[in-house]
Amino acid sequence: MSVWSFPVLCRPQQCRPFGIGRIGWLVLLALWAGATPADAQDSAPAFRAGAATSNITPEIGGAIIGGFADFPSTHVHDELHARCLVLDDGTTKLALVVVDLIGIHRRVSEEARRLIQESTGIPRECVLISATHTHSATSALGKDRWTAEPPLSDYQMFVARRVAEGVRCALNNARPAEFAFTSLDVPEHVFNRRWHLRVGTMPPNPFGTLDLVKMNPGSGPNLEEPAGPIDPAVSILAVREPNGPLISVHATYSLHYVGGVRGSDISADYYGMFSERLRELVENDAPREPSVPSDRPDAPKTPAVDRPAFVGMMANGTSGDINNINFKNPRPSSPPYAQMRFVADDLASKVHASLRDLKWNAAPKLAARYAEPELKWRKPTPAEREWAEKTLAKPVDDPKKVDLSRIYAQRAMALAEYPETTPIPVQVLSIGGTIIGTLPCEVLCEIGLEFKERSPLQPAYMVELAHAYYGYLPPPRQHDLGGYETWIGTNRLEREASVKLLDVLLKMVDELKQP
Repeated sequence: MSVWSFPVLCRPQQCRPFGIGRIGWLVLLALWAGATPADAQDSAPAFRAGAATSNITPEIGGAIIGGFADFPSTHVHDELHARCLVLDDGTTKLALVVVDLIGIHRRVSEEARRLIQESTGIPRECVLISATHTHSATSALGKDRWTAEPPLSDYQMFVARRVAEGVRCALNNARPAEFAFTSLDVPEHVFNRRWHLRVGTMPPNPFGTLDLVKMNPGSGPNLEEPAGPIDPAVSILAVREPNGPLISVHATYSLHYVGGVRGSDISADYYGMFSERLRELVENDAPREPSVPSDRPDAPKTPAVDRPAFVGMMANGTSGDINNINFKNPRPSSPPYAQMRFVADDLASKVHASLRDLKWNAAPKLAARYAEPELKWRKPTPAEREWAEKTLAKPVDDPKKVDLSRIYAQRAMALAEYPETTPIPVQVLSIGGTIIGTLPCEVLCEIGLEFKERSPLQPAYMVELAHAYYGYLPPPRQHDLGGYETWIGTNRLEREASVKLLDVLLKMVDELKQP
């Protein structure tokens, strides 16, 4: 039922001096009465969406990061991209960007969003840029990933420009659209990598003490139980032309990179393979169209449509303690890229199947909230500082050997020189009532699950490594257990950081409830 409100210009008798008599007034009323809800809908802003990809592959020879020692790339196995989706409800525009990088420096996101706002008018607070966390990419974190205001390298500037250009192209590709959200559970690829071990079998950590859990403990009889949960859900945002072809799918899965590359290859890991496989599946669904119009009697009568290509993308959920290794039942070794391809193809197939029965929304509303709360940097305790100084005073036996104790001593001493606090970018997007919360860290899985459960608006989920990189984010309970993700230098924010950041996110979601 539609309720119509008309402007009260004047009463009939007041119109007579202007030459409008009773008959004229009746004509005006008849014209107004001829208006229909459909007419109003035609004049109302329609929901639009567009997508594009932008190549961010670096030159061969740049440092690949992800381990304790960087090494130069020697080959490009598959190209790296910024995959971009722009949504427009007629009032608000949002841009979602997923980059094939281990992470981005805060300054890269700031520069990209500045360029996006300058070229498209989309406010920086309405742009989400997240990294996939592939471990086979040249770094866009810079030489000093923690410094607040370092000068951007050539590659960092290149990434920022290409992200902005990708968003601009996505906006150029925008057309009338519909939106849908769904999720499905795919638990078979995700395993918590933090394990309790049998008493007496825990090896010492780099600080010479014993943790209660170990990351990536290997297989064998010493395994007891994982120290945390998994999140099996794939969260799926989809947009399509009205009753027509798909435009883009933005999926999110809480799985660390898969790995298994050949040598020093550059690769987007399973995130890029998923995106390409989903594109193939979607394009196979589309009806065949002639490449050029034809005069042959048996040729299709509809000319070819120059439609922008479908763009699939896979963002990283909360996977700080999740990987693709089943330590209880280890899989046999496989050739380079085989496991990566297996995971990507399986996920793409399941996501593709889930798109068949979606409920589409022709007029989803969009909103965004953005904040930069100040948190404390983690500082070494007096005991940790004493240990670090003694460790760094020892002579180096073999400069080529990876000495974890020395590495973490250097990290602890560097943290001691940091300022007391740092701003942390956090963001919430609402897309047709679906909530995305973001954090700029490698977030342990249970934090994402808590956000899902506590969000005052549903459905809700989280994307990690957004807008910056601040190391691992464990909850306080995991700090008590120790392990790699909690070590000073791996974790760089204060112990209560996850609690404080989650409170900020939930408050922003609550603000979106207000009329």
